[in-house]
Amino acid sequence: MVASTVAPPVTARPQRPRSRSWLRLIVLLAIVAVVLYPLIWMIGTSVKSQEEIVNNIGLLPRQFTPGNYTDGWTNFDVSFGRFFLNSATVSLLTVVGNAVSCLLAAYAFARLKFRLRGMWFAVMIGTLLLPGHVLIVPQYILFRSLGLVGGDWPYLPLLIPQFLATEAFFVFLMVQFMRGIPRELDEAARIDGANAFGIFRHVILPLSRPALVTTAIFSFIWTWNDFFRQLVFLSSLSDYTVPVALTLFIDSTSQSAVGPMFAMSVLSLLPVFLFFVAFQRMLVEGINTSGLKG
Repeated sequence: MVASTVAPPVTARPQRPRSRSWLRLIVLLAIVAVVLYPLIWMIGTSVKSQEEIVNNIGLLPRQFTPGNYTDGWTNFDVSFGRFFLNSATVSLLTVVGNAVSCLLAAYAFARLKFRLRGMWFAVMIGTLLLPGHVLIVPQYILFRSLGLVGGDWPYLPLLIPQFLATEAFFVFLMVQFMRGIPRELDEAARIDGANAFGIFRHVILPLSRPALVTTAIFSFIWTWNDFFRQLVFLSSLSDYTVPVALTLFIDSTSQSAVGPMFAMSVLSLLPVFLFFVAFQRMLVEGINTSGLKG
C-alpha cells in the first residue's frame, strides 16, 4: 500500500501595496523630467528663430527653423566639421595617453617594490587636492619656453601631460583595481619564468580591461567637454575644438547667433552620447568590479 504524500501548503508572498509602486514610479518620472528638461529645451531652441528664442521660453517652437544647423555649420571661415575633427583628435589621443601611462604607473605602484613607493604614491594622491586651474599658469610658461605653444603641433601642450600619467584619479582607480587581483597569479607566472613585464603583459593587462574601459570613457568625455585648457593653449581658429568654437557665436556687439549656437551644441552631444552608449556595458562592469571573486 503506497502512502500518499501531501504537499506542504504554498504560502503566498506578501505583495507590496500597489500605491507604493505607483508613487515610486511617479517620483522616478519626475526626476527624469527634471534631468532631461535642459536637454529637451536645448533641442527645441535649436530649431527656433532668433526672435522666437527671445519671446518663447517654451519647449516646442512655434515656427520650425531647421536652418540653424546649416547656418551654424557654415557660420565661420572654417567649417564646423573642422572643429569636430580637432576635438576628436585631441580626445582620442588623450584616451590612448591616459590608458597607457596610467596603467603603467598603476602597475608600478600596485605590484612593484621600489624605494619610497609609499611616499610617491601619497604625493600622487596629493595632486588630486590641487585645482586644475592652479597648474595652468606654470604649464603654460613651461610649454611656452619650449616653443610648443602656437607652433606647428598646437595640441602638444594638451597631449604631453596625458602621456606622462598626470591624471592621478585614473592612476588611483587602476591601483585599487589591481590590488584586487590575486597575487597568486603573479607567483604562478614567475614559476613559469615570466619577469615583471611578462606578468604585466599576460596577467595584469588582460584582467585590467574594465578599469581601462572606465578610464577611456571618462577621459573621452572630460576632454571633449574641456574648455579652459583648450582656450588657453589654442590660438588659431583652424585649431579650435568644439567647446572653444561654440563661444564664437556670442560676441560683444550683441549680434549673437544663438540659434546656430544651440544647434551646434546639440550636435556636439552626439559623439559623447554615442561613445557612452557603445561602452556603457563595459563602464558598469568597470565600476562594479573590484577584483576577482570565487
